Formats: sequence, structure tokens, C-alpha cells
Amino acid sequence: MARMVIIGGGLAAAKAAETLRGEGFAGEIVLIGAEQERPYIRPPLSKGYLQGTDELSSVYVHEEGWYADNDVQLRLGEVVTRIDRAAHVAYLGSGEREPYDKLLIATGATPRPLPVEGADLDGVHYLRTLADSQALRAAFAHQGNVVIIGAGWIGLETAAAARQAGCEVTVVEPDPTPLYRPLGRELGEVFAGVHQRHGVDFRFGEQAARLRGGAGHVREVVTSTGAVLPADDVVVGIGAAPNVELGRDAGLEVASGIVTDASLRTSDPDVYAAGDVAEAASPLLGRRIRVEHWANALNQGPVAAKAMLGQDAIYDDVPYFYTDQFEIGMEFSGDIAGYDDVVYRGSVDDLEFIAFWLHHGRVLGGMNVNVWDVVPDIQALIRLGRSVDVKRLTDTSVPLDTTHSENGT
Repeated sequence: MARMVIIGGGLAAAKAAETLRGEGFAGEIVLIGAEQERPYIRPPLSKGYLQGTDELSSVYVHEEGWYADNDVQLRLGEVVTRIDRAAHVAYLGSGEREPYDKLLIATGATPRPLPVEGADLDGVHYLRTLADSQALRAAFAHQGNVVIIGAGWIGLETAAAARQAGCEVTVVEPDPTPLYRPLGRELGEVFAGVHQRHGVDFRFGEQAARLRGGAGHVREVVTSTGAVLPADDVVVGIGAAPNVELGRDAGLEVASGIVTDASLRTSDPDVYAAGDVAEAASPLLGRRIRVEHWANALNQGPVAAKAMLGQDAIYDDVPYFYTDQFEIGMEFSGDIAGYDDVVYRGSVDDLEFIAFWLHHGRVLGGMNVNVWDVVPDIQALIRLGRSVDVKRLTDTSVPLDTTHSENGT
């Protein structure tokens, strides 16, 4: 009977184990996680759980007894240090060996460290793990001065949580708006306006130059312009790097992530990769892509598991993510690389609209803000792969689900 080993303790890993059992696999399944926590999902760590609106139980993928009930061996607090592909063995830091027939690498990503003096002071936080989120909840409860470095998704979500907890919040960002690189200036300004109305201060065009402290704890952030910002706590959100080291050291093909085909198979036919660490071939986009979002981990884990069982499984989902910040609830679908136009359906001023990114009239991506139950229609437009009638697309009197039909009616 085959033996399946899964390296990683997150959503992709847990859903792969679930799918293996759901598809009737009766052999051994071993899931190896570096943390002591059983697998959990990450969005609540910067959203509901961080804000105190979600209970701790909501973050876990499965109930505590699920793994034993389904005969999935959990090896928590263990780190895989080496993969011997020739011998089909994963080596643990403890010196133990885990032989495998098929192996899934779902090791996720690690926040990029802040490369400035003082970044090692107490009170400097990153957000990746459950422990990180719990530390931020405790910090925000003091209602002090919080400086957030980076105005990406993590930066903005933690800014909202800190402000809602009663903290004074300043965000330092070298770009001219939040989310400038993923969304562009216009949409970035929408998010900036929402945060500013709630009292968040932005320092655009600036970077953290150094951090200063007292008694080992951060006290100030000095920016590239010489501004001195009081800081009881600092949150660093400047991106994440995929944990590709195991794959690279094992001789797998690695680019921005561990390279896979559309079945999430690596350059070794017995080794697969899923989630943040995987740079997977996308039949939809016609190129490889690495996506660091919840839906990617949720859906790639099952595809990898089916492929490990020899099924003809292909990952061809439209990239998707969501965020909640103050009064904004947003869902985003697609990949907007190469867009040449942005058009709107609805009212941007009222924060009820859909933004579409186009290339020569073809929809590359869509973001619905406080407009619900439209993701399937947006993704259908993306899959259409040809130019659309922009006038109909932006006309709220035309049902969205008719704008991507063949005859436009």
C-alpha cells in the first residue's frame, strides 16, 4: 500500500490529506507541520480573529479529532531538513526518517524581514502564524501608537484592526498609494480614502530608515525623510518569500516558487507542490503563476492529492482573494498583468462598484466592492478570453450575467 507524506501544516496540506481519504486512499498519510498547532487557515489572522470578532476555533481546518478519526498521522512541531529523492525519504530535524511513495511540499511562505537597524527590537511584529496574530491582539489592546511598514494587504488589514482597537495608526509606504502595485493608483486611492476617514495616517513616498528603542523595546520609527514617528509597536508587512529551500536543495526546478505542471507535479514525478510555495502552470493564463492567497491553497491541495493518486487532475482556477477593511468588503478575481484600462460599474464614491481591468477590451480581472454574488459572472468574463462590450459591462441596468453571453443579450 502506498505511503503519502505531506510537508506543511497549513490549508493546502490539510485539504490534501482530506482529499486523499475522500477519494478512497487506504494507505498511510503522514502530515508534518513545523508549528505545534494543527492545520489552520490564515485569513482570520489578519481579519476576524485579529479584530476579535471570530473565535479561535474558527481558524482550524478540521476539528481536533478529525485526524485521528481519519487515520492521518500528525507530526507537529517537526521540521523536514532534507529530501532524498532517490531513496524516497524525508529526513526530520530529529534525525527520524519518513519514507514516501508520493510527497507533497506545502511549506508556504515566510514574511520578508525588515532590513534596517533596530528591526530586532521587541515590539516589532510580523504576521504569518497564529502566535503572531495573538501577539498583535495583545499589543493592539494597549491602544498605543502603531506604525505599520508597508501598505499591502497585510498592512491595510492590520491597520484597520489596530485602528478599530483604538490605536493611533501610521502607515509608511514608499509607493504613492496603498496597493499601488497590485491595483494601481486609482483603486489605491479608494482604499487610502477609507482608511484616512477612519483616522489612519499615511506617509507615502517614505520608507523606514531605522528603528530606535529603549530598554530593548521599539520606541520610534525614523523614515527616509527624517520624520520621527512614535511607535509602541511596529508591524512589518513588506511581502513574503516562498519556502522553496527543501525543493531547491533536493534538486527540484525552482523559479519564483517550486515549479510544477498544471497537475502540481514538480520536476520529480513523485513530488508535488501546492499553495504559496508552488509556481504552477496555468492553462487559463498560458503561463506559470505563484499565488499567495487562501483560495489557492484551498483548491490546490485537493488537486495535488488527486494527481498523487494517479487521477487526471488539473488546477485551472481563476486566482481569487478577498479582504475586509472598515466598511469595505471586497473580492478580487483574475490576474491583471499587462492591463491597459480600468473601467467601473456602479458608484466608486458610494463604495458599491465593480472595477474591471482590461487588455484590448478583454477582461483580465475584476474587483467587486460591497457588491455580492457576482464572482461567478466576473470569472466567466475572465474565462471568455475575448473583447467585451465595455458600454454594456459598465451599465448597471444590464444584468452582469448577460454581458459575457455569446450574443450579448
